[in-house]
Amino acid sequence: MYEEHRTQLESLKKELEIRIVKARASLSSRRSADWSEQATERENDEVLMELVREAEEEMLQIKRALATMDAGKYGQCTKCGEDINPQRLSAMPMSTLCIRCATEHSS
Repeated sequence: MYEEHRTQLESLKKELEIRIVKARASLSSRRSADWSEQATERENDEVLMELVREAEEEMLQIKRALATMDAGKYGQCTKCGEDINPQRLSAMPMSTLCIRCATEHSS
């Protein structure tokens, strides 16, 4: 029933894995001997570290969604137990909350 979502999540997971590896490789690359260049590199590193953090968080969400699929509970709100709107899952396949609970959670 949710095979399209599984395919979408698996594809996104692979993309994120590649992005994380590339960002980490860039973070561990050699540094310039020039002090002003090093300052710029440090600023770039901060941006890269934040991108890695965000990608890792998204990866956790994807893994949770895949685990709920495996457990047969995908598409159910983890807060109230109601079904999550299929349109919401199509737009955000790693959603764990229905719109009502997500709205209450963000307030």
